[in-house]
Amino acid sequence: MSQQIVAWLKERLVSAEAYNAEELLNNFLIEMEKGLNGDESSLAMIPAFVGVAGQVPTGKPVAVIDAGGTNLRVCIARFNAAGEVELEGFSKQPMPGRFEEKTRAEFYQVLADALEPMKDDFESIGFCFSYPAEIKPNFDGQLLHWTKEIKIPELVGRHVGGGLIEALEARGISGKKVVLLNDTVACLLAGLAQGQGFNASSYIGFILGTGTNTAYVEQNGNIGKLVDMNEGAQVINVESGGFAAYPRSAIDLKLDAESENPGSHVFEKALSGVYMGTITLELLKALQHDLAVFSKSGAEALAALDDLYIIQIDNLAAENGRDIGELGSDRFTEGDREIMRMVFKGVVDRAALLTAVNLCAATVKCGAGKDAAHPVCVNIDGSTYYYTYQMADKVQAYLKPMLEKRGLHIRCIQVDDAPVVGAAIAGLVTF
Repeated sequence: MSQQIVAWLKERLVSAEAYNAEELLNNFLIEMEKGLNGDESSLAMIPAFVGVAGQVPTGKPVAVIDAGGTNLRVCIARFNAAGEVELEGFSKQPMPGRFEEKTRAEFYQVLADALEPMKDDFESIGFCFSYPAEIKPNFDGQLLHWTKEIKIPELVGRHVGGGLIEALEARGISGKKVVLLNDTVACLLAGLAQGQGFNASSYIGFILGTGTNTAYVEQNGNIGKLVDMNEGAQVINVESGGFAAYPRSAIDLKLDAESENPGSHVFEKALSGVYMGTITLELLKALQHDLAVFSKSGAEALAALDDLYIIQIDNLAAENGRDIGELGSDRFTEGDREIMRMVFKGVVDRAALLTAVNLCAATVKCGAGKDAAHPVCVNIDGSTYYYTYQMADKVQAYLKPMLEKRGLHIRCIQVDDAPVVGAAIAGLVTF
């Protein structure tokens, strides 16, 4: 039975074995090059207008906004003499528009409410904005579209930082400056201190959590639509969640069509945390339809399931004794649960391979890491990468031979509160 299920997953394109890593990598690099040149591509390749040179001032306060996929966090940050970040006035709440549609005014009201009590403590704001935005030379950004199921339609096409400044000035808070940057660019910047410590030759920021994205340093600032700066180096927000030049399964297509943004960020929908539980549930139901592998009571319980959260199926796969929700029902046999583990393993395996391809492509495009003594510093952030059962190990296992084949070297690190740290650095060194 297990071999039959493995073969079924491969046929359904939800298995690492269903894909050729080299073909995927080649397609990814082609899409990156097209995006850099301003040609039609599934990868936006957005210039971030920040570099990786310069020292971070110590003791100077900066306001930080972290608008993530799940939460909105606001605080004051400053770096001490040891290069460590110190945070104060920290507040956290659900990201506006996550559960219900919000207006543009309501969004800015939340931000201004959080910043107003600290108005005398900062001059500049580092705004980590975890959604696709075209960054401008004035460090503002125009929202292209929402991802992660956020619903604030009035903000699409508008300049996010400018709207914040207007909201603050309406309250009599003037003289503030804001630099908008993607969370993945912030993740890249957050790796600077550690990377400089081991002589990193370049930098990558990668996030795999509610969504996924990648940022890297492009050495040729004169390519296509890019602006030459920092002696040709330019941080690029890949918007890798949009990669579409890979085979998608019928279930991928179905879930994409039913999502809030059909046709957009299809790569993200195959491997990020907000979608993996749903993919697994759809697979389980399709498996029962095709092969009738579950017990009678288990099949009935499965048919009644409307939602499956990644944490439940992940806890089941890890057999860690934590909550598995309805999957722990007596209606499911141990045999049923073993089948669930196998299916989820296929989902994770595919996500890990796709992630490895993504990271290898960014490393290749860096044009660095050719000397083991000067590796590319890869700062990885996101709960799906670190907490999904076996995900990190699988990613590294798929990535290692791809890098070795090309003689490339990386060092993966993790920086606590990477979006906050990176946004603070941007706010301090930009103006």
